Amino acid sequence: MSAVDALDERGRRALETLCLRLADDEFVLAERYTEWQVRAPSLESDLALSNIAQDELGHARLWYDVLAELGHDERELVYERAPDEWRHSTLAELPFAEGDWADAIVRSYLYDVAEEIRLSALEDSSYPTIADRVGKIQGEEGYHLEHAQNWMERLARDEGHERLQEAVDRLFPHALTLFEPCAPPRGAEDASGDEPRAAAVEDDIVELGLRDSTLAEMGEQWLSTVVPYLESLELTVPASGDDEEGYAVTDEMLPDQRGRDGNHTDAWFELHEEFTHTYRDLGREQATRIMDPPE
Repeated sequence: MSAVDALDERGRRALETLCLRLADDEFVLAERYTEWQVRAPSLESDLALSNIAQDELGHARLWYDVLAELGHDERELVYERAPDEWRHSTLAELPFAEGDWADAIVRSYLYDVAEEIRLSALEDSSYPTIADRVGKIQGEEGYHLEHAQNWMERLARDEGHERLQEAVDRLFPHALTLFEPCAPPRGAEDASGDEPRAAAVEDDIVELGLRDSTLAEMGEQWLSTVVPYLESLELTVPASGDDEEGYAVTDEMLPDQRGRDGNHTDAWFELHEEFTHTYRDLGREQATRIMDPPE
């Protein structure tokens, strides 16, 4: 019996929800990164961010391929899914402040720290395909984080400190949505026939061993990493979540649109239209694949 055949409905729903949040984050962030091609401050940084975008698209495909084991296909997931059915964080979808390289760097730093934490939580996943793919992704994400930190420190030393602060003010609340519960795919039902609550599905993800940390635990770890680092660069964090009981993501720190529940900013609907219109206009019936999925 294959790993996917061994899953009951609860397990399939948890796996699907987990992989959607992983894949959608990567895909949408990559789409945003491509906007910097030939616009970065140097040829080196242009190539670096282009490579990072390519990596993120590859990672998205790895997670979408896991969803293929559940009967989905890439055409349905990427090009035919309604925009309000995507489950990415709003951090990934926000447009860049026009011409502001600090926005790209702060966004990359905030996201890549979170990615490092959540990949670590997947290393011993009970679903073999997830565990098998984490190592490959971690190697590439380590480079992404190093690139972001090098630029953060460079901008903080030079004349970019004010722009860094503006980017932190704008992006930090949306980065917190990376740790919000993800609503299950539309049409999912629990044993009672009702649509399960997002928090309950996230509990299932941990209880079934798909991921070994809760969202609250990962959010706390993220805050305890990024807040001291940003403060070391003499940046003010909008809301640190640091109190007598330690770091925690609270509801007051979050923006109105959080993405994980299908509630997105207006910018997302414009971006979705941009990357799907060619597929529709050409009357495509399937997504182009240039290589077979990994074993």
